[in-house]
Amino acid sequence: MNGKILKIFLILASMLTYTYVQAQVSGTITDAETGEILIGANILIKGSSTGTVTDFDGRYSIDAQPGDILIFSYTGYTSQEIAVDGNVIDIQLASGSELEEIVIVGYGSVKKSDLTGAVTALKSDDFNTGMVTSSDELMQGRAAGVQITTSSGEPGAATNIRIRGTSSVSSSNRPLYVIDGFPLSGNDASSGTSKTELGEAGSRNPLNFFNPADIESIDILKDASATAIYGSRGANGVVIIKTKTGAGSGYGGFEYGYSLGISQASSTYDLLDREGYLSAAATYNTQFSDGGADTDWQNELLRTAYSQNHYLAYGNSDEKGNYRFSFGYLDQQGVVKESGLERYTVRFNGNRKIWEERLIFSSQIALASILDDNVPITDNSGANGDLLAAAYILNPTLPIKKEDDTYNQLGTDQINPVALLNLSNDYTNTLKVIGNFSADLKITDDLNFKIVGGIDRSISTRKQAYSKDLFILGLQDQGALFTGEIEENNKLFESYFTYNKDFTSKITFNGLLGYSFQEYNYITKQHLSKGFRTSDPDLMINNAAAWDNVDGNVVNVNSSNETDQLQSFFGRANLSFDGKYLFTATLRADGSTRFAKANRYGYFPSIAFKWRLLEEGFLPNAFSDLSLRLGYGLTGNQSIPHNIYQVRQRYEDYEINAAGDVSEGELVNISFSNPDLKWESTLQYNLGIDYGFQNNRIFGSIDYYYKQTNDLLIKVIAAQPAASEFVWRNIDGDIINSGVEFAINYIIIDQPDFEWDINANVAYNDNLVKNYNGILNTGEISGQGLTGAFAQRIANDQPLYSYFLRVFDGFDNEGQSIYPNGDVQEFVGKRPLPKYLAGLSNTWRYKNLSLKLGFTGQFGHYIYNNTANALFTAGSLAGGRNSTTDVVTNGESKTNAPDVSTRFLEKGDFVRLQNLTLSYLWQPKTDYIERINLYATGQNLFVITKYTGLDPEVDTNKALEGIPSAGIDYTSYPRATTYSIGVNISF
Repeated sequence: MNGKILKIFLILASMLTYTYVQAQVSGTITDAETGEILIGANILIKGSSTGTVTDFDGRYSIDAQPGDILIFSYTGYTSQEIAVDGNVIDIQLASGSELEEIVIVGYGSVKKSDLTGAVTALKSDDFNTGMVTSSDELMQGRAAGVQITTSSGEPGAATNIRIRGTSSVSSSNRPLYVIDGFPLSGNDASSGTSKTELGEAGSRNPLNFFNPADIESIDILKDASATAIYGSRGANGVVIIKTKTGAGSGYGGFEYGYSLGISQASSTYDLLDREGYLSAAATYNTQFSDGGADTDWQNELLRTAYSQNHYLAYGNSDEKGNYRFSFGYLDQQGVVKESGLERYTVRFNGNRKIWEERLIFSSQIALASILDDNVPITDNSGANGDLLAAAYILNPTLPIKKEDDTYNQLGTDQINPVALLNLSNDYTNTLKVIGNFSADLKITDDLNFKIVGGIDRSISTRKQAYSKDLFILGLQDQGALFTGEIEENNKLFESYFTYNKDFTSKITFNGLLGYSFQEYNYITKQHLSKGFRTSDPDLMINNAAAWDNVDGNVVNVNSSNETDQLQSFFGRANLSFDGKYLFTATLRADGSTRFAKANRYGYFPSIAFKWRLLEEGFLPNAFSDLSLRLGYGLTGNQSIPHNIYQVRQRYEDYEINAAGDVSEGELVNISFSNPDLKWESTLQYNLGIDYGFQNNRIFGSIDYYYKQTNDLLIKVIAAQPAASEFVWRNIDGDIINSGVEFAINYIIIDQPDFEWDINANVAYNDNLVKNYNGILNTGEISGQGLTGAFAQRIANDQPLYSYFLRVFDGFDNEGQSIYPNGDVQEFVGKRPLPKYLAGLSNTWRYKNLSLKLGFTGQFGHYIYNNTANALFTAGSLAGGRNSTTDVVTNGESKTNAPDVSTRFLEKGDFVRLQNLTLSYLWQPKTDYIERINLYATGQNLFVITKYTGLDPEVDTNKALEGIPSAGIDYTSYPRATTYSIGVNISF
């Protein structure tokens, strides 16, 4: 009986306790500035899905326990977190959360509302997710006017980024990357380039050393008024990357992330199988060789690839500073066997305040070790092809191996791709360290002085060995070993004053005055040798004694050592009147040793104005932001070889024997003196509008820009005989890029249990060459019988790299190509550069469950299918090579010549589901785990396109005589569809 009474007493006590603890909290939420009530404001208990909203009187009530954290939020206002310590909590929310965001600009930061230039600011929540190798993949489709195209689907492949179009012909069109204040050189940091009988392979992505998990924000500066502070390096835009600090990692503690990915080729060619191949013999009245097998050579090279990614970080902070350590490991297999990327990264960020917090020391140090497993896929292989070309065209009836277990290799014109893959070894090792140290002294309350020192050093070595057992022309019975090394040393010293002053309650001033010195040292070494005793490619790489010491040994050596310096003076002034009228003026003077003394310095000014119309008071209440921006600026480009204005010499006609002894050679001139060479410059105008409605539930921007690039730096072929094959010149002519960008963010639903956000952008760009009297050919086309062929031409009144082709109009009754305008090449009115770029992302959240998807698209451009031109024709099939199934029925005669023509020109328009992520956030109430985020991601889930190649987002390097190309596809590495699952835990 006493036991029952005790149980009843305990139950009643617990109920009373619950009644006491689970108190009802109520209050009113108002605007901190106007005092107006906020209807529909959100109140959420942190770490749970329990929440409510304010009613028509701005009041709320919620059941919460003492010590619970209540999150008060409302679209367009800064959120607040308050601990429950009573029954009534009234809240005043300050407006402008979106406009109050801090955006990083050159040598400083500003509130988003005070930006006078065209800038896209991305935070970590905006980034693309999944198995991401490089930081540029994080922003694909997220910024209006920014085109990001990966050259192939290979892990770590180079990425082409164009901000507001292509502005230069021969010089680099890459934007400047600035990481924690350190401007990168823009050079190829890994030794990816190689040259053998199988063709040349391009370099790797220079951002592969960077772990995307370390990034806190990316700010993309697009117009000249925003980029001119970087002068000669800002012509193609600036991408500023800020890494996470201790303060950004939480309240002090560990973060751990792990993901596992599985990838497969998103598409393959529909090639003839054994039955279809032998049947085609009857169609062409040809006897095909029957090897008795049914081999899918394409499938023999592909695999299901697995990847894993680990990330561990610890950070902490106090009133004197913060610090953060991170470690990352990525092991990413490629969908082509033996290819992949393995990366280790270590990073430290820290800062400390001393001397009564008037002096701040900061440092960022990063170390990366990258191993690229390469395969023989090249940009310009000849008639016999590279690894993929061999798989596409080899007879499917041939077995992989003979009865004696040796590889089935019939001849040098029939490469066995499995043998090529297994009898070669190709890898690149890259070690990179980047360090940035600064001291910021507060001289007075208004004046600061900062000095910055940094170093960026990398050493990269590529080794590529081919066995002498390969039946490949130039390699058979010899073998070959190629080694290439790149060493880069990039040193930085900067110092600058910043001055902030409020002269009155309505007039504020911010000034910047500084000096910068940067030195680039770039060393390359290349070595190609042939003639080996061993046929083992691993032994060839690791044992130089395997060389065959005979007179027939061929050795080719090339090296360079270049040092450039850039000295700069810069200044900027920001002036604000009453928060309505904002002015920015910038001037930078850059002096580069790449030019002769008479033209060494370039001067790059800019000016911008912003009128915050919202502050005038005459706009309807529906507006929460309306601002007009005007900008003008001049930026430059110096991306030419080292000291190209000087006479350059080298030794020729020397020999190196197997012992490494060098015979005496002849010193000859290899370039002309060119003291009149000067800066390439880009002038840009920008007109922009920033808008916001419904307390910035809807916000975005509209921009119109006009860019004109002149004094174009061009590598011109010299009249022979001459000391050099080419010379660099400034030529008359302009490249015009003009366009419109539109970006919109719409928070459709903003409730405690359900949110729906949309982010969309679209951009139009028109590219045109004007005032140019010359002609430049490019777009080299590779393949059997196509030596010397090209597909693109740069000329006046045409877009850059316009297609210059024969016009194809089908086949006649004899199966021969019809060229209605004759057998001549001409401009066909098609361009490889997209006219339209688009991105769309949707984010839904229901309680702790979120779904995010992102689409990208490019439109208004064409792709030249060099793969089809070289491999998939009736003549090639009739000659015993395999082909795609459509060739048999397309009506082409086996005697028809596969001329370069519009037959192989295809629309490149596409829409891609780039990213889809489903995640669940769990915040357990423990003393050890702050939160756990579980997620599943799909990347490249589908693409809508009419392009018949493997993927429309492709850009093989088909430069001709140093003139770049665009939009050509040739045996590109297949792009993958990737599924991954992962977890992020904060302790």
